Amino acid sequence: MGYRYIGSKSKILDVVLDKINNLCEKGDTVADLMCGTATVSKELRKHGYKVIANDLMTYSYHHAVTSLKFSQEPTFSKSKGYIKEKLHLDSEKSSYDLILKALSLAEPEKGYFWNEFSSEGNPKNTDRPRNYYSPQNAQKIDGIRSELKKLKEESLLTQYEYSLLNHDLIMCTNDIANIAGTYGHYMAKLSGRAKDELKLYKTELMLKDDVDNHTVLQGYAEENAKLISADLCYIDPPYMKRQYAANYHILETIARGDNPEAIGVSGLRPWRDQYSNFCTKTKIRDSFRRIFSDMDCNRFLISYSEDGLLSVDDFKELLTPFGDVYIDEFHHKRFKSNDSKLKNNLTEYLILLERS
Repeated sequence: MGYRYIGSKSKILDVVLDKINNLCEKGDTVADLMCGTATVSKELRKHGYKVIANDLMTYSYHHAVTSLKFSQEPTFSKSKGYIKEKLHLDSEKSSYDLILKALSLAEPEKGYFWNEFSSEGNPKNTDRPRNYYSPQNAQKIDGIRSELKKLKEESLLTQYEYSLLNHDLIMCTNDIANIAGTYGHYMAKLSGRAKDELKLYKTELMLKDDVDNHTVLQGYAEENAKLISADLCYIDPPYMKRQYAANYHILETIARGDNPEAIGVSGLRPWRDQYSNFCTKTKIRDSFRRIFSDMDCNRFLISYSEDGLLSVDDFKELLTPFGDVYIDEFHHKRFKSNDSKLKNNLTEYLILLERS
């Protein structure tokens, strides 16, 4: 199903790709510096570019690996014994389908997710249970997480197989999360798909090209910029003050496979280690300057919005010392939640810096 992600480019993907196609040749290297759900990275691969995907979040790393680092379905050959035992097979076999089937049979547990994120739990730091998942689904999540931890600790998965299965679990748990949009809070009553049973399903992998053409990095954009050499760098920064590490804390916990202290009413994990300067008006300019100064790249294409911390004039002032600046403006219908004060149409910008 996918998930609603703050600043997702799914609605304007064609506009972004058309612009990149006008600037680059097939086979060029394009960096997706803040790749998020890796939607743009995946499309760049489809269009024949060599892709460097980067993001600060661990769940983004798993999404990017899934989109870029497979040219065939993984065999999960190291897991043959595990699959045989779980599925009671006569002989050792392994495949993507079989490993998902085996994980789906994981014994439900009243573990971390059940305690911290279900209505029947006993959260450590609050006397009010959190209602992110049905108790049954929370137990199932705990069981599958335990199996993934075991497979990793016993070296029964390759690095990329582990990322793929984490990606699958993230996508499936998000489908049945009891939230309105992000994980900043849960809904009071189970509603909609949150009542459905969690089911693991396969991701349709892009089975083409040489995966060695593509690179996946994890870290701060302004720190990893010096590691990247590209023909064009696409940047889709946060527009507002909302920190992704806080708004998607549960997905990050699944991605990391840990059990952090869940704090406050929303059960946030400690997230200051993933604090983004791009969500702070006083720090965003210096972070952009580091990227433009340190990266081996002469073209930068930036997505931005009228809702952003910086205005178009702010961007012109920021970018002009580095080269020539060109701005395309377009409009689309915004998603409106409960804030009726927001106008229906949203102005978005594609800002091109041709470094001199």
